[in-house]
Amino acid sequence: YEDLRSMFLKSGLAVMVYDKAGCGKSEGTFDYNQSVQNSSLEVLAAINELREQKVSGADQIGLWSHSRGGWIAPLVIHEDPSIAYWISASGPDHLETIGYFFEANWRVQGRTEEEIELLYAEWLAGFTIQRKGGTYEEYLAASPTVKKDSMMLALRGGKFNTEEKFYSFQKVLEGESFDEETGLTIIVPDFAEVLSGITCPVLAVFGEKDSQVHWQRSLALYQKTIGENDLLTYMTLPDGNHFLLSCETGGYLEKISELRERGLGQPCEGYYPKIQSWLSSLGYSH
Repeated sequence: YEDLRSMFLKSGLAVMVYDKAGCGKSEGTFDYNQSVQNSSLEVLAAINELREQKVSGADQIGLWSHSRGGWIAPLVIHEDPSIAYWISASGPDHLETIGYFFEANWRVQGRTEEEIELLYAEWLAGFTIQRKGGTYEEYLAASPTVKKDSMMLALRGGKFNTEEKFYSFQKVLEGESFDEETGLTIIVPDFAEVLSGITCPVLAVFGEKDSQVHWQRSLALYQKTIGENDLLTYMTLPDGNHFLLSCETGGYLEKISELRERGLGQPCEGYYPKIQSWLSSLGYSH
């Protein structure tokens, strides 16, 4: 995020980025399956540290979040209503994004809608067996086609889900909440209520070629909640991928290095200027 940080600095804002638990100089142990609720406590701890050290600007703190951070930032704002503003990049709605990820990337790969429907149905059936305490054998039996899928194998290092990983993740799923209609994990219960409770200005930015977050669904939720309080500004970038970089397909396997060889892979035109003009309108930049 060097370019992004530099843009904020040039706009007259101080920037603080912290090492996650177990990373860099932070103590503790990194947990890949850390809950967003626990991650929000890390952000609150970082904010508290800035205030205790009386760092210049700590009396007006704004948040920039990307992807998963779109679950975390609202939880932080809920606990600390003094947050001045929030910039949400590629933010999700209340549901786990993996289902959309599979569908979108199979579509990018040129699969037919019939093929996508079959693959998704098998994946969801296997996931349902896993989250309901089923066996690995039942899981494999429900996944005859998807377990041979090239994208699925590429994502898992050439192997389908091993028995060890199956049962390990099954334990992670214990106690999680699930959406009855879609069968997907609910990441933040009452997320709409949390978003509706936000009282600071919000800028939401989405890439229209995002293959990891269902941006249309997220935008609709933002409009229904934050937008009802006239606090929402948003923009969509036609050539933007999940990272708001210019791209061709937005697919997960699309390499940034190859895009840059073709003059792409840079922050989308208008992304940074929009942030700067929005912050300026709020009086938070020079």
